[in-house]
Amino acid sequence: MNLCELSLQFPVQRVATQGGAIAYRRAGQGPVRVLLHGIGSASGSWLRQLEALKAAHTVLAWEAPGYGQSEPLPMDQPQAQDYGRRVWQWLDALDLPPAPLTLVGHSLGALMAAAAAVQRPERVQRLALLSPALGYGRAEPALRESKLADRLANLRELGPQGMADKRGAAMLSPTADPALVAYVKQLMAQIDPAGYTQAAQMLAGADLAGLLGAWRGPLLVASGAADTITPAPACEALARQAGAPYVSLGPVGHACALEAADLINRLLEREDYP
Repeated sequence: MNLCELSLQFPVQRVATQGGAIAYRRAGQGPVRVLLHGIGSASGSWLRQLEALKAAHTVLAWEAPGYGQSEPLPMDQPQAQDYGRRVWQWLDALDLPPAPLTLVGHSLGALMAAAAAVQRPERVQRLALLSPALGYGRAEPALRESKLADRLANLRELGPQGMADKRGAAMLSPTADPALVAYVKQLMAQIDPAGYTQAAQMLAGADLAGLLGAWRGPLLVASGAADTITPAPACEALARQAGAPYVSLGPVGHACALEAADLINRLLEREDYP
């Protein structure tokens, strides 16, 4: 079943929360896996996980605030902690069983997942970060401002569709299936400029290593060798600094949950980490 067909199997739902409505996809029943997407993506980036894990797990993939049908955060320049609080508002609204869950963040979603884990460590059994974005919080102010300005200029000049056409292929390895490239571009073209701008502001000020310094639970970092967005050496260095295992996903690009779906699924099925 192709990804567009598969998306119909897991339709987007919406729930009111204390901070604003959140849209999400849900599948299965059992130990909970919470999946948080990256800055140019959406809940549809996790379709292969929803499909594969549903037999034994409750799988929840959100649309981040300001994405899809999810209401944005109220501030212009949110921090990772603001997204983390919205994660818990969403999960609390779903009235899940009290057992600790697994938080999974991809790219920018890694910052959201780490912030959420630190806020309620008693609710989190383990944390998995896939192709994690480190944030620019430790960078020199001039570099931080330049990175943000460049990202927002691209959005303003190209629009979501133009960004997708220009950058979509870079999310995958050079050998990726053209149908997968087209799907990644489709997800990117659907971003809301206002929500993307909030997320870019968060990325500019965030510090993933600093967040992980306050996390004491199990942690896994994984990425692909062909990832040019969050290169493998930086991801491996993050894992080493945090004292966590690093898993190479092989010759895949940044959108690893799609391009290395089988391997990601095996990692997320585990109740422990290597």
